[in-house]
Amino acid sequence: NAHSGLSASRLGYAKEKMSENGPWGKVLTIDTMNPTVKKVEYAVRGPIVQRAVQIEKELREGVKKPFAEVIKANIGDAHAMGQQPITFFRQVLAMCSYPELLNDSSFPEDAKHRARRILQSCGGSSLGAYSASQGIDCVLQDVARYIERRDGGIPCNPENVYLTTGASDGIMTMLKLLVCGEDEGRTGVMISIPQYPLYSAALAELGAVQINYYLNEDKCWSMDLSELKRSLKEARRHCNPRALCIINPGNPTGQVQSRDCIEDVIRFAAKERLLLMADEVYQDNVYAEGCEFHSFKKVLFEMGPEYSDSVELVSFHSTSKCYMGECGFRGGYMEIINMDPEVKAQLNKLVSVRLCPPVPGQALMGLVVNPPQPGEPSYINFIKERSATLSALAEKARLTEEILNTVPGISCNPVQGAMYSFPRTRCLMTFLVFLLQENDQAPDMFYCMRLLEETGICLVPGSGFGQKDGTYHFRMTILPPMDKLKVLLTKVKEFHQRFTNQYS
Repeated sequence: NAHSGLSASRLGYAKEKMSENGPWGKVLTIDTMNPTVKKVEYAVRGPIVQRAVQIEKELREGVKKPFAEVIKANIGDAHAMGQQPITFFRQVLAMCSYPELLNDSSFPEDAKHRARRILQSCGGSSLGAYSASQGIDCVLQDVARYIERRDGGIPCNPENVYLTTGASDGIMTMLKLLVCGEDEGRTGVMISIPQYPLYSAALAELGAVQINYYLNEDKCWSMDLSELKRSLKEARRHCNPRALCIINPGNPTGQVQSRDCIEDVIRFAAKERLLLMADEVYQDNVYAEGCEFHSFKKVLFEMGPEYSDSVELVSFHSTSKCYMGECGFRGGYMEIINMDPEVKAQLNKLVSVRLCPPVPGQALMGLVVNPPQPGEPSYINFIKERSATLSALAEKARLTEEILNTVPGISCNPVQGAMYSFPRTRCLMTFLVFLLQENDQAPDMFYCMRLLEETGICLVPGSGFGQKDGTYHFRMTILPPMDKLKVLLTKVKEFHQRFTNQYS
């Protein structure tokens, strides 16, 4: 019997599936798909956000709710939150997209000059042509000069710069190069906890080993050298740790790492032979007094040849954050330091497979690193718009910390940089935690879902980013307009007090 060994119920199920999917069934099913994809999770667009979208639809259809709108503070999408684009950037991009505008007298000459320069570097003088796989040549040159200026004159070779589809594309590309081996020889990658879920998702997709090191919440989410050592020692028992990822300024935690901390990390990487991946996409987003952004490359080279000649470093930047907030253009770059020439050849091959990053995003990256200069027609307005955006973010960072720390049961570290706070909630009582875990529901997911249903506020539970066992957090962006941010913070405060009264 061809079906011997199959239970009657299983055989019936197989026939049912066959009738649904045709005589042969589906080639690709949940059982036959790539198993690593099923392990991928991405909290900032997860179940809370999906429910928020449903609620918005219900509101449009006239369903009565205890609120009039959903306020989304789940993702760092500045323009979706009302932040205005930088005029100069959009002027140049408009002319690049529609070159007839170069004849329009209402556009300033410096914007026209940038547009012509970009178009002259494009095939057929069109933004619609493929670029070289590594990126548009003049933009690569501009990125290199930007890095040199930022880092006080430390040289940057354009051949070591790669334009990318946002920073995430570069991060994913580097992880593809890194991951190899099997069982205890499988590549391990150290990531901070809390972390941005891109990292855990990418490692799951590639079948790599995620190595957690915990940031110190009691010291404003700083990195702790003893914690790095602990994490690495434990990981070496079951995998081959090869890389260390750092997000500075931090996401979701909003901290800005000190120069001393960065030096410690570089010494640690040199001693333990780890490749450093520095995610620096928030480098302009520094608000707290006494805090300053230090690029890993600058610190590395100022530590001298003992480190700058040997430590492998890849750093990443993007058009999506800082004062630009141009997430949709998907522009970014990465710079490689001390990469083996044979590996670099393989990297070139890998990026050539994807043809090129979006050319409009490349053009925008070129403008970010080569903005209007003193004396040019657009300079004063550019400085005014950039300063206004960063000042507003600094004020929102201060307000968020201030208000959340007035709520009994919530503690919020200073938002030193980036675009997020990661407050801790201390009201999730032991019996409630036990009950929810018995039902396979994360307590902070329950908290955030209740918050959404009762107030229309969309935040992300801390479990989506990782947190120490027994602690519960949520991540919120500071991007909503000031009036909506005040509403959001007031509603969070009122909800938290109700929630505490109900479950204490």
